Amino acid sequence: MIGKKVTELKIGDKEFFQKTISETDIYLYAGITGDLNPAHINEEYAKNTFFKGRIAHGMLTAGLISAVIGTKLPGPGTIYLAQDLKFTAPVRIGDTIKAEAEIAEINTEKNIVKIKTICTNQYGDIVLTGIATVKPPK
Repeated sequence: MIGKKVTELKIGDKEFFQKTISETDIYLYAGITGDLNPAHINEEYAKNTFFKGRIAHGMLTAGLISAVIGTKLPGPGTIYLAQDLKFTAPVRIGDTIKAEAEIAEINTEKNIVKIKTICTNQYGDIVLTGIATVKPPK
C-alpha cells in the first residue's frame, strides 16, 4: 500500500489518529529511548513537580503525529524531513490524545509538503502544535 502522491493532495486535506496513553506506553517509551526522567516514571518524584504528577514524554505525544503522517496523510512511503513542535500542556496517563494533520503547503516541483500538526486531549485542550515537512511517496 502506498500513500497519496503530491499530485493527489490539496490544501486543507485532514486526517487524524487517536490513542489513550497508558502507563505501559510511558514505560515502553522510556525503555526504548533511555529517557528515564523521573517526571515520567516516578510518581513520588513527580508529585513534587510543577505538574503535581507523572506526565507522558512530549516526544511520545509527538510520535502520534508520525502515525497520522505515516499511515494516513500522505500515508505509507512518506518520508519525514522536519518537525517543529511546541508543547503547550501536559499529557497524563489515561488521556486520550487526538493527533491531527492538515495539508498547509504543497510544492509539487520539489515533492515537498508542509503539514499543520496539532494534538488535543479528550477535553479539547491543545497539548502540542507544530509544522511537519515531508516528502510524499512518488
